[in-house]
Amino acid sequence: MPLATVSRRVLLGAALGAAATTACAQVPRPAPELVVYKSPACGCCSAWVDHMRAAGFGARIVEQSDLAPIRKAQGVTDALAACHTALIDGYAIEGHVPAQDVQRLLLDRPEALGLAVPAMPLGSPGMEMPDGRRQPFETFLMLRGGATRVFARHG
Repeated sequence: MPLATVSRRVLLGAALGAAATTACAQVPRPAPELVVYKSPACGCCSAWVDHMRAAGFGARIVEQSDLAPIRKAQGVTDALAACHTALIDGYAIEGHVPAQDVQRLLLDRPEALGLAVPAMPLGSPGMEMPDGRRQPFETFLMLRGGATRVFARHG
């Protein structure tokens, strides 16, 4: 049908349909807020929080000298312990876990306690070295009952 014969009613209907489709498009929801439990003296924990905020996460910091009760309540074993513990949307995040791993966890929603990067690997988020040194490290998915499996490899 030539453009000249298209009625105003058809054009109006098309315009309204396009507007309705745009209005119904899914708007990405903001990431849930992290609650980060850390020692008052820990600088690398603050650097990790900066990394997470740069990735779009909100973060509330709770300074606490003994994190063992938090870890225990979340099912984090001593073998996975690091320098800070964060909680987000029903999951525990232990240590210097990269933001993209947390984003994937929240997207995939596996049946798990959360993620952990044990110890403090050089080059992990918050543990960047001025000379650029990096250690390869793994992010572990913490499963119920104390088991783990590799969630991601880095470096």
